[in-house]
Amino acid sequence: MPRRLKLYLHAALVALRRELALAWRLLREKGPGQVQFWFIALIIGIAAGFAALLFRLGIERLQAALYRSGDIRLLHSHAETLPWYWVLLIPVAGGLVVGIILNWFTPDGRVRAVADVIEGAALFEGRVERRAGLGSALASFITLSTGGSSGREGPVVHLAAVISTWISRWIKADGITGRDLLGCAVAAAVSASFNAPIAGALFALEVVLRHFAVHAFAPIAIASVAGTVINRIEFGDVTEFALPVAGGVAFYVELPAFLILGLVSGLVAGVLMRAIFITEDLADTLQKHSRLPRVLRPALAGLLLGVMAIFFPHIIGVGYETTSAALTGELLLHEAVVFAVLKVVAVAITIGGRMGGGVFSPSLMLGALTGLAFGIVATSILPEVSGSQTLYALAGMGAVAAAVLGAPISTTLIVFELTGDWQTGIAVMASVSLSSALASRLVERSFFLTQLERRGIHLAAGPQAYLLSTVRVASAMRKLAERRAAPEDQLWALVEDGVYIDANATLEAAMPVFEQSGVSFIPVVTIAGEGAPPELLGALHQVDALKAFNRVLAATAAEEHS
Repeated sequence: MPRRLKLYLHAALVALRRELALAWRLLREKGPGQVQFWFIALIIGIAAGFAALLFRLGIERLQAALYRSGDIRLLHSHAETLPWYWVLLIPVAGGLVVGIILNWFTPDGRVRAVADVIEGAALFEGRVERRAGLGSALASFITLSTGGSSGREGPVVHLAAVISTWISRWIKADGITGRDLLGCAVAAAVSASFNAPIAGALFALEVVLRHFAVHAFAPIAIASVAGTVINRIEFGDVTEFALPVAGGVAFYVELPAFLILGLVSGLVAGVLMRAIFITEDLADTLQKHSRLPRVLRPALAGLLLGVMAIFFPHIIGVGYETTSAALTGELLLHEAVVFAVLKVVAVAITIGGRMGGGVFSPSLMLGALTGLAFGIVATSILPEVSGSQTLYALAGMGAVAAAVLGAPISTTLIVFELTGDWQTGIAVMASVSLSSALASRLVERSFFLTQLERRGIHLAAGPQAYLLSTVRVASAMRKLAERRAAPEDQLWALVEDGVYIDANATLEAAMPVFEQSGVSFIPVVTIAGEGAPPELLGALHQVDALKAFNRVLAATAAEEHS
């Protein structure tokens, strides 16, 4: 063997031994902790999976009992045979119970759902409200069991987040760990709800954590698989919807139709979201001017839903039967259009009336109806080159849901997993891409982020916008006793001019003061009470504020790219 080759082999063996020693040291020092964390993720996945399963089974049992239906999947057809007054009274009674629950459990009578989980991940180290969360889950349980026209994914996602919050507080998890555990809970809940492990994991990353960091993927995948196993123990390895054999896509001719469907679906999604927000604003105004007790607001919404359900019982609950009918092409054009319009109204009343529930299942139903209606028209224009009408229904289902959730990747996958049809991927992706792009222009990127924006929480603009609200002025200011403190006489002069900020405020409130006043430091005060003089604590320097903001921005970037 040549000497040079021997030297190369020797150097390679030395490098290999060095790398193996390093790997062994990392395994001994960090491996147990990592394994322990994955074990916690597995526990959260199992707990969240059972919570989602019990939530679903409970709704089906109570719904079957109230509507006297033997098969919950045929609930709408069975409701047509019930006395009109029974169909009317069930959602009214449910709304009254919901109002009582929310009045007791929440300070504002508002149901917590996915938007609050996103807020908890971004601003509160992966924690959510526990008492309000439990009350919201119970309220949504009653709503969905008594005819509310919404979905079950929102409540179970927040319920799972409550579970992860308990564990995060128990183990005193830091921000990164708390957010990862929250993602585990969300992934397991979505997977257990829809038997969709891939989409469940991606939903947690894409919608809740809003990043795809490598360190979060393994525990979230473990939890998602655990949630799926829980679902399959009860329901088996079956899809949520059974589809007929779909016709093929004549790509060069028919694919543009799916692009147009994407634009139509984006508009429909925008109408749904705007309808909910407009209804919520109208209900707020009505409640304020009529002095309607907030406990009666869900009951009034239930009354409106009951009146609609007498004539159109398909609006009741999740809408599985109508969605299946759309996906199998069992509806006529006018039926699909009318049902879609009524579903938008019913969902707006349910959520705007603060009855609870989520928007994912309604958006699936609305998308399937939109796609079917579009498909009937499209295939009648060029029948010789068109595929199945049901293929359009499938694409529309994904397109509207993706636009509402702001989650094109996970929604595309969840449609595949809900139906078991992996042969129509290009058609669905084409529709989803354009619908998401269009709808994101009509709202603040998604339904959830727009909800937060309406509350003054600016997550849609990215970390550079919302991270200012995570840094308190008191943590970045220089106290009067510090060596580099600002002169006290200058601080009092600014206070007299009205230039100061409260110690409990955040940099989100402080930065505009710097911009408007043009000063390099702002007095920090506390107000003892109304009419009492302010107490001067120190000053917030603009350079210190920028340094603090840079630190949290760098930490967030490091987490998202680790």
